[in-house]
Amino acid sequence: MTAALPLQGTRWILQITITAAQAGSRWHEQLDRLRPIAGYDKSTQTWSAHIGALDLAGLSVLQTLFDTAAAYGTQVRIAPIAVPEHWIGPVFTSDSEIAALLRTQADTGRPLGHLPLA
Repeated sequence: MTAALPLQGTRWILQITITAAQAGSRWHEQLDRLRPIAGYDKSTQTWSAHIGALDLAGLSVLQTLFDTAAAYGTQVRIAPIAVPEHWIGPVFTSDSEIAALLRTQADTGRPLGHLPLA
């Protein structure tokens, strides 16, 4: 993530922008992975998803995106944004929530983004 986190004490979510790779004959497989977790914007030709908590649902979205990127070369960008007015899901309130989760979930030798199978 290249963008700085919003100021402490503000409410924010993660905006995920996905650019599908030209996967040749596997194009539809790639789209089948993206459709359940992201919406498509025809004007920008990108997919997008939002996460407001690193709970089971949020981590499942991230894992699907990491797997899709590994399999097809899909580009994934993550940036913190202010909570949109239409958002009704959970929100982050500080960066300590993410840091605490990463510290407790990190295994020696497992790259960031690779979640345990169990």
